[in-house]
Amino acid sequence: MMLRPQISPMGWNSWDCYGAAVTEKEVRQNAEFMAVNLKKYGWEYVVVDIQWYEPGATSHEYRPFADLCMDEYGRLLPAPNRFPSAAGGRGFAPLAEYVHSLGLKFGIHIMRGIPRQAVHGNFPVFGTDQTARDAARFNSICAWNPDMYGVKANDAGRAYYASIFQLYAQWGVDFIKCDDICRELPHEEEELRVLSEAMNHCGRDMILSLSPGPALLEKAELYKQVANMWRITDDFWDEWRLLKGMFERAEKWCVHAGPGHWPDADMLPIGPIRQDMDKSNRTAFTHDEQLTMMTLWSMMRSPLMIGGEMTEFDGFTMKLITNEGVLRMHRNSRNARQVFRRCLDGNEFIVWVAGDCEDGMYAAIFNTGEESGRIAFLPEELELYGQAYKAAELWSGETTEFRDSISAQVPAHGVKVFYINDNQP
Repeated sequence: MMLRPQISPMGWNSWDCYGAAVTEKEVRQNAEFMAVNLKKYGWEYVVVDIQWYEPGATSHEYRPFADLCMDEYGRLLPAPNRFPSAAGGRGFAPLAEYVHSLGLKFGIHIMRGIPRQAVHGNFPVFGTDQTARDAARFNSICAWNPDMYGVKANDAGRAYYASIFQLYAQWGVDFIKCDDICRELPHEEEELRVLSEAMNHCGRDMILSLSPGPALLEKAELYKQVANMWRITDDFWDEWRLLKGMFERAEKWCVHAGPGHWPDADMLPIGPIRQDMDKSNRTAFTHDEQLTMMTLWSMMRSPLMIGGEMTEFDGFTMKLITNEGVLRMHRNSRNARQVFRRCLDGNEFIVWVAGDCEDGMYAAIFNTGEESGRIAFLPEELELYGQAYKAAELWSGETTEFRDSISAQVPAHGVKVFYINDNQP
């Protein structure tokens, strides 16, 4: 069953740091870190990303037509050499149980479709007298990962999807990230509906996340009906051009955030990332760029999924993800929107506002230019019409008072975000 929680999900995903090669040891160490250091701030999902069923995966790259681990019904199983607790057909049940014992929730990545290996072997579909060949659409293959065929919306296809979600429910899975489907509409729309229906009847509450993006704006209402999260971008990495480009996507999608459904700006590539390539790798984002990212994601209520190896986080990164004012904004932000984009002295300033569902409002001033700069504008541009307003800058903790103008000195690629008490001092 699809959950409809009020708060956008917060957690960790293994892709940014380990690609297709994450191991049980790495998942457990990050879960333990989250339980001790982050759970009290609202972080709770631990998600194993792509190809956990591929014994030979060693990087972010895929091995075409590798032998995959699966049961006699073509349902993929964790590779025991990477996930030892899965041995003996136990699947992810032991790992999920461990994550749950820490007070956290467990998630996995899946690809849309049915394994080509199961189809070529003509495996039976669990609980039926039909086979994988009856379920497969041979002309529907992911462009970047050849493991799967698409699934038909017939009895065999529906039974196959029902069988894998029943298995995930037995394992104790709380979160499903389904890939090769979000931007594949309208030609994969029927399969998306079949998949969502199977989840809704599996007997366990789960979050459904759709990837990759960019999602199709004209399909916004469909995404809301069938999923909890949908990617508004292709893979997001630690490049300024991608972060700057997110403002345009956020402006278009922010109006579709609501209880149980959120446009997803993708993972936060912070701290140690690409660990499968080199353990010394760290995010290329500057501190100011990371503040910009966390502010925009939180204001628009994007899901917050940490991408880095958490056990190696430094003090700055820990402060970034435990700032109580910013996390309150992520929980309480309502009706976020862009107010303007304005060029001043060679810098572009972007201003966003959002209400707080309990009291007050938020105003974020972003500087996407290459130099530090100052901006001042009338409070009326934020629809503030009183004489004076108290404001607290969430990252620095500094307090100020706005009277005739709202002004700030903002570093290059940086942000100042204010919680404004709309009661006059």
